[in-house]
Amino acid sequence: MTEVARVSPIAGVLAALPQGVILSWGWRRRAIAFLSGATGAFALPPFDGFILMVVPMTVAIWLIDGSQGGVGQRIRAAFGAGWWFGFGYFLAGLWWVGAACLVDGNKFVWALPLGVLVLPAGLALFPAFGFALARLLWSPGPSRVFALAFGLGLSEWARGLLFTGFPWNDIGMALGANLTLAQIASVVGLHGLTFIAIAVFAAPATLWRAGDGRFASAPTMVAVLALFAIAGFGVERLAAPTSAFVPNVRLRVMQPDISQGESFAPENKDAIVRRYLELSDRGGGLSGRDGRRVTHLLWPESAFPFILSRDPQALGDIVSLIGADTTLITGAARVEMKAGRDPAYYNAIEIVDHDGLSRERYDKQHLVPFGEYTPFDAFLEKIGVTQFVQAPGGFTPGVGRRVLHAPGLPAAVPLICYEAIFPIEVGDAFSGAPRPGWLLNVTDDAWFGVTPGPYQHYAQARLRAIELGLPLVRVANSGVSAVVDGFGREIAATPLGVEDVLDADLPEALPPTWQSRFGSLTAGAIGLVFLFLTLHFRRGG
Repeated sequence: MTEVARVSPIAGVLAALPQGVILSWGWRRRAIAFLSGATGAFALPPFDGFILMVVPMTVAIWLIDGSQGGVGQRIRAAFGAGWWFGFGYFLAGLWWVGAACLVDGNKFVWALPLGVLVLPAGLALFPAFGFALARLLWSPGPSRVFALAFGLGLSEWARGLLFTGFPWNDIGMALGANLTLAQIASVVGLHGLTFIAIAVFAAPATLWRAGDGRFASAPTMVAVLALFAIAGFGVERLAAPTSAFVPNVRLRVMQPDISQGESFAPENKDAIVRRYLELSDRGGGLSGRDGRRVTHLLWPESAFPFILSRDPQALGDIVSLIGADTTLITGAARVEMKAGRDPAYYNAIEIVDHDGLSRERYDKQHLVPFGEYTPFDAFLEKIGVTQFVQAPGGFTPGVGRRVLHAPGLPAAVPLICYEAIFPIEVGDAFSGAPRPGWLLNVTDDAWFGVTPGPYQHYAQARLRAIELGLPLVRVANSGVSAVVDGFGREIAATPLGVEDVLDADLPEALPPTWQSRFGSLTAGAIGLVFLFLTLHFRRGG
């Protein structure tokens, strides 16, 4: 009797929580979905409370349990719950996007509701479809965890591909932002992490079996063991010795921390270039504290409020700084003039050596909608809607293979701004070509100030390094700038929101990872296994 009395309050709580969610309806059900989704944002950078993802995933199971009625009613109820869930998740995780609307005075204030409310509302359609698909596959018992993992995991994968794609804050980043847990991405990639994270964090929803009023710990224990196995894999991998470094390479990363808006204007170009030169030359020459000469100087995305190739004075000052022994790799806008056509503007990475601008460059291929170009511009520009970055007609996307060859360095995978968040596109750089030696990510996150956005961006870029076993050099206007090895370990890093420079060696690439060899095949296999288990148990085993 004493043991029963001790267990009964626990059983009462375990029964009351799911029943309260399952039986909720109307505004209460919508509020539960919204708040549980919003809690998931605290599992992501900069908060990094990965275990908090248990809350939204567990509640998701119960919300779908409560989607009752005929087939159509069940699907509509699950879709609605999924939308409110997603709206809370994306609103809490992406509110900082609105900061970009306030940079240029009042020019883009009209877009503030679009960034803060409309974007999360649109993205919420993906988990809505994920919930609906899961409900189609639903069955009582622990197997419904696999149904949620497959349905929601597939919708997250689709979010990274459809309508130009936007895999920012994929659910798998709850694991991917933790250096130890993220090591498994070298095998399964981001999308594999997402399938696994959903299943692991949803398992506690099965602790209480309402049908027979019993406590069932087995699924949760399996999930805990899986999480410990992932952590063990990470600990073992991170025990590897410090990475070797590419010989005769010394990098200097400049983080100028120049705000967007009026300070970054053409009339201030002389002051901006002077600031870059002085910061790059900090310490009395392009030598570090150890006296070693800097071989490669790196500047961030769109470093100049002018076209570098059209400013011989600025170009001459840069050449005078770097001399014959240093090469500059910098973000810069560039323009191509073609007879009978409007000028084409590109968001590029340019290379400058002692002879001036090199013909070797990379043009950004995955442009930001409304940031770098305006979809349906012929119509929208008539009503005053333009992209944030002012280039006549918007930027033109680059073409060709994503590779950059700089003197004295291994071939690099160049990534401008949010190109680093697309695992499939970054992995495509390996297709049918020699393996590159490092990842270069130049970006300007000053648009978003000191908010969660830049931390989330950095974590996603670092995960690409872990997936592919390649070192990452990240050059950010306002931070976080960093050099990390192929395990994601920081060799050097600068804080967010400060002016700084960092000197570091370039780590060598690790041997090819499973993920770099096979891409999304492993993640796809995990999803199919979850689908098979769902269908198997749905038919009664």
